[in-house]
Amino acid sequence: MNHAVLLMHSADKQGVVLEISKFIAEHKGNIIELDQYTDTENKHFFMRVKWDLADFTIDRAELSSQFEAKVVAQIDMYWKIYFCDKPKRVALFVTKLSHCLYDILQRYQSNEWSIEIPCIISNHDTLRYIAEQFGIPYYVFPITKENKIAQEANELELLKKHNIDFCVLARYMQVLTDDFIAHYPSRIINIHHSSLPAFPGAKPYHSAFKRGVKIIGATSHYVTADLDEGPIIAQDVTKITHTDSISDLIRKGKDLEKTVLSQAIWLKIEHKILTYKNKTIVFR
Repeated sequence: MNHAVLLMHSADKQGVVLEISKFIAEHKGNIIELDQYTDTENKHFFMRVKWDLADFTIDRAELSSQFEAKVVAQIDMYWKIYFCDKPKRVALFVTKLSHCLYDILQRYQSNEWSIEIPCIISNHDTLRYIAEQFGIPYYVFPITKENKIAQEANELELLKKHNIDFCVLARYMQVLTDDFIAHYPSRIINIHHSSLPAFPGAKPYHSAFKRGVKIIGATSHYVTADLDEGPIIAQDVTKITHTDSISDLIRKGKDLEKTVLSQAIWLKIEHKILTYKNKTIVFR
């Protein structure tokens, strides 16, 4: 786990890979993963590099400033360096549905993911018993039209107090304000069924059943000010036949929501997502 990860993108031109690789090699870093992609239509370049820090000659505290001075000064780029041995601090937002919450907490408790969950936030008290089972503080902020701004300010204060890296909306049934989202750009992950916009409303699977759909799906994406239109991280589908009942659709839909959300969280933890405009580059 003594590794660093660089995520970057820039205009496509010769020498980008060379300069970054040379910087790492000159300071005795050993590259263990390198993945790159070129958008030839827009002439833009994306890359993820992971290297071993065991013999690296630059101190962590100086790495970003050294990289900026020696590489970014020559190549204009968006970039970010992460350290893999620092667990991500994640806040979970829930309402009344428990399937995604249970899945996340099981993976957390079994140490499948290198994360810390300092808090679970909800607008209802319904799922407090689950948080208590896992020994995680549970905070309730009831939301109305009249108090939404004030309650979100309280939530933001709590997130700041716990030094949260990113948030997961595990079937949190509230629309976040633009101001809240602006505090965590590309750091709020949402999950929903993929029947939008064809089947909106509280009972999408019932509507889909009546239309005799042949597939259902789930989508995980970053939250932006445009409702449910943020950059997509992960998606999946499953087939439906005439033998499936409404309860079958709901069950299969929940299974998809769990796995697709967990996939998005894993990619975030592993620093494998780059956001560019309203799309994501997902490194595998």
